[in-house]
Amino acid sequence: MKHIADTVTLQNGVKMPLLGLGVWKVEEGATVVQSVKWAIAHGYRSIDTAAIYQNERGVGQGIREAMQENGLTRDQLFVTSKLWNSDQGYESAIAAYETSLEKLGLDYLDLYLIHWPVKGKYNDAWRALEKLYQDGRVKAIGVSNFHVHHLEDVMGNATIKPMVDQVEFHPRLAQPELRLFTKEHGIVLEAWSPLMQGELLGEPLLADIAAKYGKSVAQIILRWDLQHGVVTIPKSTNEKRIIENASLYDFELSTEDMARIDGLNENRRIGPDPDNFNF
Repeated sequence: MKHIADTVTLQNGVKMPLLGLGVWKVEEGATVVQSVKWAIAHGYRSIDTAAIYQNERGVGQGIREAMQENGLTRDQLFVTSKLWNSDQGYESAIAAYETSLEKLGLDYLDLYLIHWPVKGKYNDAWRALEKLYQDGRVKAIGVSNFHVHHLEDVMGNATIKPMVDQVEFHPRLAQPELRLFTKEHGIVLEAWSPLMQGELLGEPLLADIAAKYGKSVAQIILRWDLQHGVVTIPKSTNEKRIIENASLYDFELSTEDMARIDGLNENRRIGPDPDNFNF
């Protein structure tokens, strides 16, 4: 992990950037367009959105403008979107994918995820994602917010194993069981809300470690993600923060400091538990 463009290789050989920009709760229109453009201009190559975020059109506009302004081609970027719960049927999932492409103004996605494990529906949705993948419509497929038992269920019925599981992951929710399971099965773990929506920025232990390395608390947390092999997609609409969040490659956390951060785990969520979410 020496550079912002560093990648992890998915099961099928597709290379996924270890760092990306998340746009959850970023307002559609000029705000999300500018955030995407800043991120790409400052070296980010991965942008993560979702149908339910209702900002795919702005994300697509930002991508197109950034490509033109920075002399990039589509294959140099990695774009993710997600299938919402109400579209988790076979035909409806395929239609939802096409709708996301139309809004983004793209010919394909690099990664398409099932957003939540809706009981009784996600296996049909996974068959649809397999079809999209087999038809060459998407480069990689995966899931989001899936526990170990959800992954086991999908894998028991699938012909293609999920390549990514994007979950809530931060020092208060370190997900050791899921991290071990995904590693054993070659599934890349990806963190949403890696900074716990800002809740961790005042944590004294993290502040102490940040002072030791001359870094911000956010940079310490994101570096912790990367050293655990977890893809991370911090959200920001502030250019200075977008740059700061990517300045992770000129230091390395010691084994001792990694363990100190691991010790903050309380299995505490800020988002819904996938087993108890009112879908």
